[in-house]
Amino acid sequence: MNLPKVLSTWFGCGLAPVAPGTAGSLAAVLLAIPFIHTSPLYLLLAAVLLTPIAIWAADVTARQLSRKDPGLIVIDEVVGQWIALAGATHLNWRSLLLGFALFRLFDVWKPFPARRLEALPGGLGIVADDIMAGIYASLVLFLFGWFNFY
Repeated sequence: MNLPKVLSTWFGCGLAPVAPGTAGSLAAVLLAIPFIHTSPLYLLLAAVLLTPIAIWAADVTARQLSRKDPGLIVIDEVVGQWIALAGATHLNWRSLLLGFALFRLFDVWKPFPARRLEALPGGLGIVADDIMAGIYASLVLFLFGWFNFY
């Protein structure tokens, strides 16, 4: 068993033949469902705890494949997605859906400084841009919740 690859592909989500990053984000949202009746900040705690593991697993897998940021690494999407959802004023199906859409938007768009963070070395660069996308999505999700849009 190759533990770094199992983790970095988020238990195989990154092996999806189409849109592996979206598959990883969707898995993160599904894992957030049990948190609906709790504080969204538990998702932030989960993301913080997963981040060093994600950096390590992404780094090892990228080196094994001799690639800077292989598409099959999606543990970074899980971290970023949970950060995004942590911005919800309350969790329900609408905030989960909106948080998913916002994170995917910012992850693909990569507004400043997210794209620059990709240049960081190894696993740190793989994960850092998704953390930034998660922060952006979290802030927008919080504002939407503040104005009762979900």
